[in-house]
Amino acid sequence: MLDGKILSANFVEQSQNLRRDKKIPCLAVILIGEDSASKVYVNNKIKIFKEAGFESKSFLISSDEAHEEKIIELIQTLNHDKQIDGILVQLPLPKGLNTEKILNSITLSKDVDGFLAHNLGSLATGEFKNAIACTPFGIMAMLFTYGIPLSGKNAVVVGRSNIVGKPMSLLLLSADATVTIAHSKTQNLKQLCQNADILIAAAGQPEFITSEYIKSGAVVIDVGIHRKSDGKLCGDVGFDVKNIAGALTPVPGGVGPMTIAMLMLNTALSAWNKNN
Repeated sequence: MLDGKILSANFVEQSQNLRRDKKIPCLAVILIGEDSASKVYVNNKIKIFKEAGFESKSFLISSDEAHEEKIIELIQTLNHDKQIDGILVQLPLPKGLNTEKILNSITLSKDVDGFLAHNLGSLATGEFKNAIACTPFGIMAMLFTYGIPLSGKNAVVVGRSNIVGKPMSLLLLSADATVTIAHSKTQNLKQLCQNADILIAAAGQPEFITSEYIKSGAVVIDVGIHRKSDGKLCGDVGFDVKNIAGALTPVPGGVGPMTIAMLMLNTALSAWNKNN
């Protein structure tokens, strides 16, 4: 099991040494609407930031008050606030809101989620000068820390979102993996996955990937998290995969903690760049 909690806890422990000139990185978190899962995610982020000695400020906007103009006005205020190093808008947004428009109102230097087109474009050109999307960044950190080789390996990414699938494929390419991106229109998906040395499951469908999709000994990274009818959490990967995979991330406790750890790192880097 590739335990993200251990790595995240190690990062929190070291975070005191990551501060420079007594500058404490500060993250502004904007939560819009009443989505229960989003509230849990935000609380977890705030909790870990506090444990690390970082600062965070929460801005809660109810669904009734969720007007694009008001949200963008808040973001513009935070853009000019010198005490704020990073701005995070918790996704998904309530229906009716233009996610792209709202995210693009965040100034580049405070895009600690790494979602802006400029930051995604930097990955495509291999510059790595700005924030990297936190979930793919965390996955790469996990693979590196566990000593999993990527050069020359066949990697299949199931999912093509701007948040995970696309930046994940670019990072794997930068590590000299041979990358295939699969999605809902991909034909012969099962056979494609069976050839993967490394499989990144970000399909957004609970327990979609079963052992039939996995080559024996493959490294399987489960990005998904869902709540089943019995209240238990599961990922995009079925439980039976553990019997055939060489390495597997658990849900919860795998990719999630690493995503928050990389959010902390992006926020710290933003603070340092501003000071320097």
